[in-house]
Amino acid sequence: MRVYKPYWEWEDFKNGMWRRVNKKEESVFLEKAIEFTGDHVRYGNAMKVVIDKWKNTMLNTLTNSSVNKRAFLGHCACSLEFNCPEYITRMAWKELTDKQRELADSIAQKHIDNWINEYTSNSTGLRKNLGKQMLLQWDS
Repeated sequence: MRVYKPYWEWEDFKNGMWRRVNKKEESVFLEKAIEFTGDHVRYGNAMKVVIDKWKNTMLNTLTNSSVNKRAFLGHCACSLEFNCPEYITRMAWKELTDKQRELADSIAQKHIDNWINEYTSNSTGLRKNLGKQMLLQWDS
């Protein structure tokens, strides 16, 4: 079931994941992003951390069936790890080998599956009686 959180509660938004940077910064971020996303162990560890830290972002996005969850989780990992904007992570992905992409996708899917498993089976806190909760919040 889709859960909506207002964008101002999203940790990715607060972290500046959707911002643009100048060309000089872009080239520095791109170099870091290629190295980082190409190392599936470091990248995977950061994915786990971002899932644990960015609760609102994950709830809003990982319950959305129309989102490429693996890509999104990777974008969040780069943003949390070294404040890399999302569009630069997409640029870096194009520079990886097929094997590097496969390894990164595999670990991302593992973390997503774990999150979904916990989400659907957790009987405490936010996830308790989810079907009975109001799913759209408009807090100021």
